[in-house]
Amino acid sequence: MAAVTLPRDANMDAHSILTYTLVAGIAIASPGPATVMALQNSLTYGAKSTLWSSLGNASGLFCMSAAAMLGLGALIASSEWVFNALKVLGAAYLFYLGAKALLTKKAVLGGDSDPQQRGAMPSRLKLFKSAFLTAATNPKAAMFFTALFPQFINQQAPLVPQFLILTLIFMALSLSSLSVYALLASQARGLLSRPQFSRWVNRVVGTTFIGFGTALLAMRRQTA
Repeated sequence: MAAVTLPRDANMDAHSILTYTLVAGIAIASPGPATVMALQNSLTYGAKSTLWSSLGNASGLFCMSAAAMLGLGALIASSEWVFNALKVLGAAYLFYLGAKALLTKKAVLGGDSDPQQRGAMPSRLKLFKSAFLTAATNPKAAMFFTALFPQFINQQAPLVPQFLILTLIFMALSLSSLSVYALLASQARGLLSRPQFSRWVNRVVGTTFIGFGTALLAMRRQTA
């Protein structure tokens, strides 16, 4: 079996890629807004619906990593105005998602036996857009990429191949993680669809989104 080698111009050895994958995997495995959204969509509309929100999240992460490479991450870290503007925008969107879950009068799970009680599944575009906005308005993501990428990128070698390798790995890990969460939630759907649990799902999801929004507002720009 022939050995697989990376392009030499990328100048990234297997050890660096493995280390990066481990660090990124740990960061991705930690529950965040994207995880809560994946769980909510899986419980409400089925595991397959999570594909579109997961793709939206991955696309948002790609944009944030590209922004970090282009210097936006450094700008966010150095400009208090830009940092606060993006922070407030991201927190406001999370508050909106939380309030929407808390104020809905229908239980998020209506049970398979009564389809009329279950809301119609949003369009694929809406699922994609909601997750994309959640990822793309989080300044923490841009600052994370800004801090992480320089540790694994050789500034003397072409940057684009290295950027693509690191970003695609991160996106693949994110898609895998969200898929696992969605499948686990789907397996628990029978239990959570019981009346005594169903409305609590809304409350937990809504409160969690608001909690993430509050944490984002409390986040401070790190200065040198």
